[in-house]
Order: sequence, then C-alpha cells, then structure tokens
Amino acid sequence: MHGWRALHVVRRNALVWRKLMITSLVGNLAEPLIYLVGLGYGVGALIGEIDGRPYVTFLAAGMICYSTMNSASFEALYSAFARMQVQRTWEGMLHAPLTSDDIVTGEWLWAGMKALFSGIAILLVMYALGIVRGFGPIAVLPVALLIGLAFAGIALVVTSFAKSYDFFTHYFVLLVTPMSFLSGIYFPLSQLPDAAQTAAWLLPLAHGASLARGLTLGDPMPWPALSVGVLLAYGLVGLAIAKHRVRQRLSR
Repeated sequence: MHGWRALHVVRRNALVWRKLMITSLVGNLAEPLIYLVGLGYGVGALIGEIDGRPYVTFLAAGMICYSTMNSASFEALYSAFARMQVQRTWEGMLHAPLTSDDIVTGEWLWAGMKALFSGIAILLVMYALGIVRGFGPIAVLPVALLIGLAFAGIALVVTSFAKSYDFFTHYFVLLVTPMSFLSGIYFPLSQLPDAAQTAAWLLPLAHGASLARGLTLGDPMPWPALSVGVLLAYGLVGLAIAKHRVRQRLSR
C-alpha cells in the first residue's frame, strides 16, 4: 500500500495546478505552437516536402516530443525546486505519513501527467490542421507519457543538485537544446553524419521522435521495443537517482 502514497502528492499538485491551469498550459504550449506554425509553414514553404509529405506534417510529430519534453522538464525543474527549496512544501509533506521517496515519485508521476496534457494539446492541433485523421494517431499518447516520465526522471536528478534557479540554465543550454537538434525533431536524422546519428540514438528524444512519427504518420519505426525500453530506462534510473539524492538532501 505504501506505493500508493505518491498519488497523494500527485493529487496535491493537481489541485494547486487547477487554479493556474490556463496560464500554465499557455506557457508550456506557446513555444512549440510558434515553432509548428512559424517553421512548419514559413520555413516549410522554402524546404518543400520531406519524405513525400509537407514539412509541417514532418515537424508536427516532432513537436509532440518537444512539447512533452519541455513540459516535464519545467515541472520537474522549476516547480519541483520551488516546492523543495523555496516554499519548503516537501519538508511539510514529511510531517504527513509520506517519505521523501513518496514525494519524489509523486513529483515524477505529476510531471509525466503534465507532459501528457501537452502532448494531447499538440495532437489536437494536428487534427485541427488536418495533419492527422482517424483514431490511430491517439496511440501516440502513451508515448507522450513515456517521454514525459523519461525527462522528468532526468530533470529531478538535476533539481536534486540545484542551489538556485540559475542552475537550470546549464541543463537547457548543454543538454536540452543540443538534443532537440540531434534527435530528428526539425529534420530527419539521416541528414546528420554517422557519428552524430549514433550519438542521437543514445538519447531519449530520438527514440521518442521515432515512435511519435511511426504512430501518427505511419513512418517505419526501426526498433520500437528498444525505443520504449530506452525511455523507460531513462525515467526509472533518473527516478532512482533522484530519490537517493533527495533523501540525502532532506536529511541534512
């Protein structure tokens, strides 16, 4: 039964988020939507087609991954850090029948759920623009959740080391931004040198993009089971490390 205690953390965060839901969704979705419309139609007019389809279609599936990555990362970085360090919410939770492991697991699940909401919003835009049709593309939503959990695990590890909000700038500049360009979000991986392609497949976002395009656009998925396994591994290993780090930090 102890494993269910993390759901109380999810519920608590959901109740707080409900008051700021519109602002939060707009903040998380504005950037990927601007990229989708601006790059998809603007740059797409110059590029033409990729793999026999308009560039905006190729980009849209990538934006599902980008949006879920961003949403999970911001929640598990800035919001989690505020609850841990600034508001001391986590310390208050420890006075309830919760452990630090319950809190971190709850934060991980909540960040994954936030990512899923972002994925749903981008998918609805794809339907509205006529990029996808039918019920088949809905199968991408579990992948959106997996991507969210993968990046939530990584982000919580970063949060466990952070002393201030400024620390997160390094994470975005050194990892998130390069990964988004290496992982086939904006252009096919096949355009990269062989060494860069190999490096990309070691990163979670490339596997997420492969699954997302396969499920929404019907593209071939080279190693679907492996891609799911990589996303799960990043999420679960990140969660385990974050639990250990937070346990040490809150006990000081």
